[in-house]
Order: sequence, then structure tokens, then C-alpha cells
Amino acid sequence: MIRRLRHFLIGVCSLFLIGLVALPEGAQAQQATQAEIQQMLEERNQEIKSILSGSTDYTPEQRQRLKELINGVLDFQIMAQTALGPHWDTLSTDRRAEFVDVFRDVVRAQSMSDLDVYNSKVTYDQISVQGDSAYVRTTTKYEGTTTPVEYVLQRTDDGEWLAEEIKVDNVGTAESYARSFQNVVKQRGFAALMTSLKKKREEIASSGNQ
Repeated sequence: MIRRLRHFLIGVCSLFLIGLVALPEGAQAQQATQAEIQQMLEERNQEIKSILSGSTDYTPEQRQRLKELINGVLDFQIMAQTALGPHWDTLSTDRRAEFVDVFRDVVRAQSMSDLDVYNSKVTYDQISVQGDSAYVRTTTKYEGTTTPVEYVLQRTDDGEWLAEEIKVDNVGTAESYARSFQNVVKQRGFAALMTSLKKKREEIASSGNQ
């Protein structure tokens, strides 16, 4: 009886010690991931600001780099799917791909319409990681106005963190498009939405704001 009790206690102590060892490792891994995400966003913001700090007469190369930096964190595939909602499932693979391409072009071009806002001071308030998902809450301050900006991130198969949604002052980017896009599809059909988006893309291209 004593021998069995001894074996039992040894087993319990072993499990307890394993837990003590594993917990810090898990916490350290989470902290490392949080630091990785913050570093990614900070480096992005710093490079954007470094380009904006010079002349406002940007070269084509600078504008292209700004567009890549501003939009490089976005997962356009997921955002496009969110924007279409249930209508996404009704589309063929080719039509989905076409929609994502046009949607990406419009969003990328629109992101260049007001570059001054990217000079905002950014404070990182919270970074939470759960497996391959992460949530980042920041506060931006621009011209005396404070605005909360939140990122919902997902880690891709190649280890890159991309945003499936960005909320500015509690308004989601993909959610905003969803209200507009799904209303058009419901009332006039998907073809009408594509016609409208392509027209918007052409207007942006002809204005030079791309």
C-alpha cells in the first residue's frame, strides 16, 4: 500500500513539474509572437513615415512602395469573401478570382487618397495571440484626434501575419464593404457590382490617384 502511494505521489509530482516547465515555454512563445507582430507593424509604420517625411511630390517608385506597405498587411482574399458574404458561395472559381483582383485594385488605390493620416502617432495597447490568430488594438493620434484601430490577424501557411479585418473607430473595413456590396448584389445582381467596381477602378486610374 505504501509502495503504491509512493508511486502515485511520484507520478503526480512528475506531472506537476512537467506543467511548471511547459507553462513558461508556452508563455515565452506567446510573448515572442506578440513581439514579432508588433515589430512587423512598427517597421511598416516607420517606413511609411520615412517616405512621407520628404517631399509630397512622390516619385512613381515611392507611390508604389507606399501602396505595398499600406496594403501589404491585408488578406484581400478573406476580406473579399467577407464583403460578399453568402453571395461568395454562388460564384465560380474564376469569378471569385476576378472579384478579388478588382476589389484589391480599388482598395489599394483608395488607400492612397489621404496619405497624411499615416503620419499618426501609434500606441500599441493590446496584442493577444491564440494559436494562428491574433488581435491587435492600437490608438492613433492625428491632428489632436484620437482614434482606436484594431487588427484581426491570421497566420498564413508560410508564417506571414495578414489582417482579415481592420476596424477604425469600431467600424470594420470588410464589414463596411459588405453592407454596400451585398445590397447591390441583392438588388441588381453580381454583374452590376462588378461593373460598378471596374468603373471605379478606371476612374481612379484616369485621375492618376493610384
